[in-house]
Amino acid sequence: MKNKFKSLKKIMSLSLLATIAASAFTLATTTDHANAATEKTLALISEGKNYLGVPYKYGAPVGITYAFDCSSFTKFMFAGLDVNLPRTAAEQAKVGKKVPKTELSTGDLVFFKTNGISISHVAIYAGSKKILHSSSSQGITVTDMNSSYWANKYVTARRVVS
Repeated sequence: MKNKFKSLKKIMSLSLLATIAASAFTLATTTDHANAATEKTLALISEGKNYLGVPYKYGAPVGITYAFDCSSFTKFMFAGLDVNLPRTAAEQAKVGKKVPKTELSTGDLVFFKTNGISISHVAIYAGSKKILHSSSSQGITVTDMNSSYWANKYVTARRVVS
């Protein structure tokens, strides 16, 4: 009887160990997929910061790097990730997956209504409630999206990199 109990105990221990190992493998695989997107979007923000101070120019042609408007900057930056965005902020707001403001992730596109009528500005969420964008007064800059200017102009966000 004692031997049967020891055998049962060993089997249960091995089963528990196998379950834990399988769970750890599944968690590691899921985390790896999540980190891949994070690595891409962190690299996107890092690369975007190389353009800090580049002047704003309304209607800046796509592809030039000596001046940007908001949507030419996002189009240029995401092209580096093989994401082909439309040219305007309003058109970009229709691409990708809608993301609630409470679930923003680094690299999400964030849209604002700066003209009081419709979506007229796009930025890249840089994490910690900061946006990387082309500002008409500062050129490429990092700004607090909860500042008094931006907070009440927020409209929506979209995820174009998964």
